[in-house]
Amino acid sequence: MARAGSKLETEIKLRLDDRAALKRQLSRLGFSISRRRALESNTVFDTPGGLLQREGKLLRLRQTGSHGVITFKGPVGASRYKSREEIESGFTNEPAMRLILERLGFQPVFRYQKYRTEYSRPNQPGSVMLDETPIGDFLELEGSPRWIERTARELGWGPADYITDSYGALYRNHCRLTGEAPGHMVYHRRRL
Repeated sequence: MARAGSKLETEIKLRLDDRAALKRQLSRLGFSISRRRALESNTVFDTPGGLLQREGKLLRLRQTGSHGVITFKGPVGASRYKSREEIESGFTNEPAMRLILERLGFQPVFRYQKYRTEYSRPNQPGSVMLDETPIGDFLELEGSPRWIERTARELGWGPADYITDSYGALYRNHCRLTGEAPGHMVYHRRRL
């Protein structure tokens, strides 16, 4: 349950095959870009023994250009959506924020990058995020369960297509399927 200063985040991911077709479809449905495409670099922190992961929690630093955000996410509730408490706050000094977390006993355990473009529709409370990752493209729908259902259906997906795994879990599964040694989900060359 969300408390003062936090919110309840509800979302799903959908795997994309054709990014250009999706962009045309979003435009036809009245969505427009609310946040331009930008590279997000994320670092997940945990205790040396992995306590946060065992408890289903997440502590993350995200850097997008000069904008930094620290995020705590609570355990995922049982449903066909990924629904959990989320607390976020901005920061301006990434090295200092990392040092604070390390001094508190946390260490970086996983890094991942993605290019994200955010879309919205006038007078609608949900957001559509197009995520281009090193393991493929995904669409993330965030809003109320009713909004997610309606929007997914408009875009041609149903509950059987919903993905509630984190990018870390999707990356580990990708490595198992491809035989790659797991490391970090980052671009090795700058992607344009």
